[in-house]
Amino acid sequence: MDGSIIFAFALTLFAGLATGIGSLLAFFTKRTNTKFLSVALGFSAGVMIYVSLVEIFFKAKAELVLELGAKNGYWMTLAGFFGGMLLIALIDHFIPAIGNPHDVKSVEDVNEGPTNAEYAKLKKMGLFTALAIAIHNFPEGIATFTSALQDPTLGIAIAIAVAIHNIPEGIAVAIPIYYATGNRMQAFKLSFLSGLAEPVGAIVAYLILMPYLNGVMFGVIFAAVAGIMVFISIDELLPAAKKYDEAHSSIYGMMAGMAVMAVSLVLIV
Repeated sequence: MDGSIIFAFALTLFAGLATGIGSLLAFFTKRTNTKFLSVALGFSAGVMIYVSLVEIFFKAKAELVLELGAKNGYWMTLAGFFGGMLLIALIDHFIPAIGNPHDVKSVEDVNEGPTNAEYAKLKKMGLFTALAIAIHNFPEGIATFTSALQDPTLGIAIAIAVAIHNIPEGIAVAIPIYYATGNRMQAFKLSFLSGLAEPVGAIVAYLILMPYLNGVMFGVIFAAVAGIMVFISIDELLPAAKKYDEAHSSIYGMMAGMAVMAVSLVLIV
């Protein structure tokens, strides 16, 4: 296994394990720094949106046009982009509402605790949330791995953005499990394991997709990655950032994410 593949695996593992950081924050931090969380989620969305629409989409288009010709290549790029959006939308649609990870939890929820009527549902909620996040993280793992394999700098940017948005998802798993069991370690383990779906996605990409990774396959995957990341940013990151917004901090975070990504792309050319 060469160094580029190991590097791509390492980035995917880093992004996935950020869910464990979220659960640790839930247990060892007294208050959520809402302004920082809003800026961080907005920053992650800005990185994802900018790199998807300015870099990844056109990299996919260039590869597919080269392989299939101008018209067919452009149509295939569009099919990959909207196909990626459709894939993540279908995953969202079929996940039970009780387990949908888009309901971001805060650290304060640990201290508030549930009402008596909620105890019976908590363990089921935590397990469903862990499953939902694992399902969401699987295509993100494929996206991070293949991007890092094709362009290491892009892979780093995507891994950082994915890691930031995995932190509140880790909190969402840990809180209900902790209150259902009273066991911090069990809550941490489930949160940690839900994040491992990302390196599992990378392993699947390596074992199944690697033999077929020609120009057309890379182009389609890159187009789909762009669609997935735009959907996640608009459907998940920005609404979560706005939830903790203070004086448009989420928008400023998004602008900063776009600016940092834009400057870094110019510097590495």
